[in-house]
Amino acid sequence: MNIKTVGVVGAGTMGQGIAEMLASKGLEVIIIEQSEERLDYGKQMIEVSLDKQIEKWALTKAEKKLIMNRIEPSLGYDKLAGCELVIETITEDLDSKKEIFKKIDKICGAHVILASNTSTLSLTELASVTGNPDRVIGMHFIYPVFKIDLVEIVRGLKTSEDTFARTKHFVEEIIRKKGVMVFESPGFVTTRLICLFINEALHVLEEGVASAEDIDSAMRIGYSFQHGPFEMCDRFGLDSVLAALERMFREYGELKYRPSIVLKKMVRAGHLGVKSGAGFFKYDMDGDRIG
Repeated sequence: MNIKTVGVVGAGTMGQGIAEMLASKGLEVIIIEQSEERLDYGKQMIEVSLDKQIEKWALTKAEKKLIMNRIEPSLGYDKLAGCELVIETITEDLDSKKEIFKKIDKICGAHVILASNTSTLSLTELASVTGNPDRVIGMHFIYPVFKIDLVEIVRGLKTSEDTFARTKHFVEEIIRKKGVMVFESPGFVTTRLICLFINEALHVLEEGVASAEDIDSAMRIGYSFQHGPFEMCDRFGLDSVLAALERMFREYGELKYRPSIVLKKMVRAGHLGVKSGAGFFKYDMDGDRIG
């Protein structure tokens, strides 16, 4: 079955990126949020992202208009009834995600794929609140969604072969990204490895071995990372990295996942990275680094 209309629940950083990418691939997108204010902000940030591409001659104004016209913001979940695929992208809170899966399970027909962009939570547990757990799957996109051509396709305990095959076809043939199959495990592949990388960089910083700037330069220039571990952490959101590490620490019980004290202090102080304008470095309203 062809996927032409995709629902995106949540207009935060990942929701914005996923909606923009889907619309740029010619798909109709319905984006859902809890308030008009958050919907407006989400749409505004998608426009900012498209305007940046226009500045770099990667997009024309006419193409931007087409992309924005394909994105329909809504406060009502009922709109999702017309979708062939729904992707949930809200913050990493299990109870909140379960509530959303209960809602969309009642609204969407049994043939509709229900996907979560979770990076650490159990797909099997999310699927357990639905009437059709076989159609629940993980689609873990990596920030920035537009540039990173990889999606972790995560199978829960009851995810059917048909759901997996349709999701893989969507990822590889429709949105043209590489799909890697992952069996459910806290942190999957990418989050588990990158959070350990960031956490180890934090320990190096704590020990006074080098400054955040120099650690980032060493990894960026020496190993061709697009961003060093600290700018990476800022862009993911320090609170998101902390939540992922804490969950993996609980699940695996291994000390290597215990979050750095520096990370905890910064989150308590509200230094969350790009989203708050300051983390290990400073950022402007558009998310560009200023110091």
